[in-house]
Parts: sequence; structure tokens; C-alpha cells
Amino acid sequence: MSDLFSSFSIAASGMKSQARHMRHVSENISNADTPGYRRKTVNFHAETDRATGASRVKVGPVQLDPRELPRIYDPGHALADESGFYNGSTVDLMIEVADAREAGRSYEANLRVFDQTRQMAQGLLDLLRR
Repeated sequence: MSDLFSSFSIAASGMKSQARHMRHVSENISNADTPGYRRKTVNFHAETDRATGASRVKVGPVQLDPRELPRIYDPGHALADESGFYNGSTVDLMIEVADAREAGRSYEANLRVFDQTRQMAQGLLDLLRR
């Protein structure tokens, strides 16, 4: 039975991590045209609870893209300097769309694991009630 609870914990932490990842991807897409915006990224790592031994996925701290901001020439822009340039954002919409798909698919996979574990636990409980 403890294996079932571990499966619930792992799947739930995976869904929570991917939901957070999707939130950052959404913020990046929303700010793709915001001058000076730096793309946000997160890393995932496995963590084991010392008390229960259950594993789960954890999201690391948010990191900002360290690349140099692109210089965009638009003399009419309100933020343009005297030479007509302003700092753009480091967001690449193609990368963000790919990250959004990956996060969505991973979330769905974890949801399926959670649902299948729930069905197995329910079946086990039904057998024990007989």
C-alpha cells in the first residue's frame, strides 16, 4: 500500500512542478515584446522525503536568462536612446511554445499515473472489503 501512496506523491509533485513551469512559460510569452524582459527558466530535480522515503519532483529557483538583451533599432520608440536603439527581450516564442507543449504533455502523463494509481487503490480496497 505504501507503494501506491508513493505513486500518488510522485505524480502529484510532477503535476505541481509542471504547473509552475507552465506559469513561467506563460509569463515569458506574455512579456515577449516587453523591453528589457529576461526569459525565466526553472530546473527540476528529484527529492526524497527522509521521514517517509517517498520521492517527489521539486522545482529549483527561478533563473533569469543571462544572455545580453538584444538591441532593437526603432528611433520612434519611447524607450529609444539618442542613437535610436532600445533593449528588447530574450524571449524566443518558438522555444516557449515548445516548452509549453512539453510541460503540458508531462502534466498529462503525471495525471494519467495519478488516475491509474487511484483506480488500482480503489480495486484493492474493493478486494479487501469482500
